Amino acid sequence: MNVHIGVEEEFHLLEVERGLLVPRAEQVLRRLPGRGFTAELHQSTVESNSGVHASLDSLYADLSHTRHRLDAAASSLGLAVVAAGTAPLAPAATGPPTADARYRRMVEEYRRVADEQLICSAQVHVDVPDRDTAVGVMCAISPWLPVLLALSASSPFWQGADTGYASWRTLVWQRWPSAGPVGCYTDAAEYDAAVDELVQAGIISDPGMIYYDVRPSAHLPTLELRICDACPRVETVVLIAGLFRALVTDARDRLAAGPVACDGHHEWLRGAAWRAARSGLEGALVDPETRREASAARVVRKLLARLRPALEAHGDWQTVDALTRRALSEGSAARRIRRVAQEEDLLACVDVLIAETRGERRDRRTSPPGRRKTRPSTTGPTVASTASGAPEAIAR
Repeated sequence: MNVHIGVEEEFHLLEVERGLLVPRAEQVLRRLPGRGFTAELHQSTVESNSGVHASLDSLYADLSHTRHRLDAAASSLGLAVVAAGTAPLAPAATGPPTADARYRRMVEEYRRVADEQLICSAQVHVDVPDRDTAVGVMCAISPWLPVLLALSASSPFWQGADTGYASWRTLVWQRWPSAGPVGCYTDAAEYDAAVDELVQAGIISDPGMIYYDVRPSAHLPTLELRICDACPRVETVVLIAGLFRALVTDARDRLAAGPVACDGHHEWLRGAAWRAARSGLEGALVDPETRREASAARVVRKLLARLRPALEAHGDWQTVDALTRRALSEGSAARRIRRVAQEEDLLACVDVLIAETRGERRDRRTSPPGRRKTRPSTTGPTVASTASGAPEAIAR
């Protein structure tokens, strides 16, 4: 089975010593090739775009190399990059938006919603044969997407305070009028008509502003996952990419066998996403099959069992199984950095996020509280190599 995947990752740009966001994307991008890196709404964010991959091993190598290059470019300017839903010590504003007419219109129209778009996500694209298939798959997989959000949760802090959530980025993101769960549509024409209604009503300016948890790409033959936080560890991105590809192909197979039942009631999906954002992997989630509360571990394992045939068909089972076990054992990124804040401080959280984004692991026990532990390297991170057929190379 040859279904390709690609990933877009968003990164915060930070001033190293104080851990604050800085609006210097333009300077960083000048030190990077034009292909594969782009600006975002705010100048404190840089986005990377992976190549197209058939295997998780090659995706992992690509993402690791991309992070290496981005870290080296930022480090040369005395900056650091962080892959997380929010930056723990982000200020309320970071200067004017990126110099782009579309972004300027968004800031003017949406005001504080746009001003506070100081969040980063990881987005996964999976090949689909056509838009009708993409629209059918959306409905079938939507109940399981909050589980992927829980796996990615990395944003417990907002502007220097603990929000009590594992993914505060989700709550910030859902303020956009076109964000959240997507409905079910009979075909692409019906979906496109619904999007056009939002444009004609003046709610969004263009189809690119559809921020549903999952959507057909506006310019690629793919289905795009958008519900997840940016992830400090590249292994987490690979895990989510593997699970999302399996979800898409599993749904395609089920649709080929006959219509997938849908009762049309999607109100609970927003609540399920809220639950995942609140709890991460450390509390309860909503079981998509029963629509009842269940432990995160139980729901994640149920998803894994459901997708095993699709994962095996792609050669992903060993890698995804190992990464899932590790995720459930170690907990979410939100849990890890919250523990650092309790034992040390928020600046130490920034150190951990910088290190994990660079592919390193920092032993907090060797560094006294209150002291800077991580400085950006001038040579970039040391990236663990991967070997084809060796899932432990990714999962370690």
